Amino acid sequence: MKVSAPLPRSFYAQHTPVVAKKLLGRYLVRETVEGRIVAKIVEVEAYRGSDDPASHAYRGETERNQLMFGNPGFAYVYFIYGNHHCLNVTTEPKGTPNAVLIRAGEVIDGLELARKNRKAKSLTHLSNGPGKLTKALNISKIHNGLDLTVQDKLHICRPETAESFETMISDRIGIRVGGEKPWRFYIKNNKFVSKS
Repeated sequence: MKVSAPLPRSFYAQHTPVVAKKLLGRYLVRETVEGRIVAKIVEVEAYRGSDDPASHAYRGETERNQLMFGNPGFAYVYFIYGNHHCLNVTTEPKGTPNAVLIRAGEVIDGLELARKNRKAKSLTHLSNGPGKLTKALNISKIHNGLDLTVQDKLHICRPETAESFETMISDRIGIRVGGEKPWRFYIKNNKFVSKS
């Protein structure tokens, strides 16, 4: 499968909810020594800084969240619940801590490799959640800080042919505070969305 050039840094420099919505339908590309895996992004959530109690940056800069305070267009990967990695992309200009969580994807190339990386009871359960997606694409803390605007081990690009779909908006899920913000976006009727 042919993939296009990575999205430019200017794409990520926009307002975080805008970037989140625009990421839907884009391709998350993972290059490995075993081959390439491409997943269409089908669900995302936006997280901001001091005005967002659900954000890692809410209480200020730390060693863990420092990437959120840096330049837009970088991978911010963290480990949660002692079991899952989550992939985020940094957004907005340097000094404004923001990121978009990639919640779910639909593997459209490299399916055999993705299924080798993550054993799932069915295809729809392969990558329909943030931890499932990173496992299927073999994304971990070693990818934290990667520049997504460079065509290397990990990047995001536009599809060769744009697909039409309806974007749904909802409150964020799976968090204790700040869930009421309508910053979760997903593709309507896509079976790989974690929860519709």
